[in-house]
Amino acid sequence: MRYLTDRKRASGLGSGREGTHHHWQMMVSSILLLPLVPILVMLFGGALGGSHEEVVAYFSRPIPAILMGLALIVIVVHLMREAHAAIEDYVHGTAGKLTLIATTAFSYTIIAAGLFAIARIAL
Repeated sequence: MRYLTDRKRASGLGSGREGTHHHWQMMVSSILLLPLVPILVMLFGGALGGSHEEVVAYFSRPIPAILMGLALIVIVVHLMREAHAAIEDYVHGTAGKLTLIATTAFSYTIIAAGLFAIARIAL
């Protein structure tokens, strides 16, 4: 017969003390996405149907370029955090850690490539 206290039985299964911080990060990025997504749609709508030169001229202006860069960063970081939450829930052990590293590296690579492309167009 095993006599385990409630604390001993729950050891390792409890809070990681990260839930509140993650929740607030997701709330802030969600609130930032509320105005950014319609702005992003309007930016794409303004460039839609134009020739290559017109689209490059449109996105070479500072306001569309800055808003596109900001939207890119916020969207990719938000998606990365969502993917991390799913990976932490469903993938465990070394595979989970490697998947988290790969997801983070892929997300920051997307951000770097997107900002580089926006900078090339804007400058």
